[in-house]
Amino acid sequence: MIITVTGGARSGKSSFAERWCMKHAEQGIYIATAQAFDDEMRERIRLHQSVRMDSGFPWETREEPLRLAALLSDLGQSNTSISSFIEEPVGDKPVVLVDCLTLWLSNVLLASGDGPEAEKQVLDEIERLVTVVSAYSGDLVLVTNEVGDGIVPEYRLGESTGICQES
Repeated sequence: MIITVTGGARSGKSSFAERWCMKHAEQGIYIATAQAFDDEMRERIRLHQSVRMDSGFPWETREEPLRLAALLSDLGQSNTSISSFIEEPVGDKPVVLVDCLTLWLSNVLLASGDGPEAEKQVLDEIERLVTVVSAYSGDLVLVTNEVGDGIVPEYRLGESTGICQES
């Protein structure tokens, strides 16, 4: 089953996706696509890691900012149970959570550079991901942003609105 979780920036998508995974599986592989280019992103990543560690749910985190299709292909085409990818397997196949496709695509765009060849590389990578996701046989949760659906305030004070925010 493939599930897409989408919403505005910092709307609680990741938290929702994690809770869904914990409710529907005994273990999970968390594919993190973010790269820590600044202090704010390093702190957000640290908070996400802390929440997962404190959840009591057996997550294995894989950091993969660029080769998402290849990693999902490896996980989906394993001859043995996908649990062989988990350090301490528990029960059935783990759910795989990708957080997030928007950051992954940004990473791919930045890594490809400029020009017509760069555009082809990006489109090829998107096609690879679509092919792998379409053939994926396990539970796969994809988190992505509704670009433009939500404003990330310029100042920290503007973020304190009481609206559900990602941790």
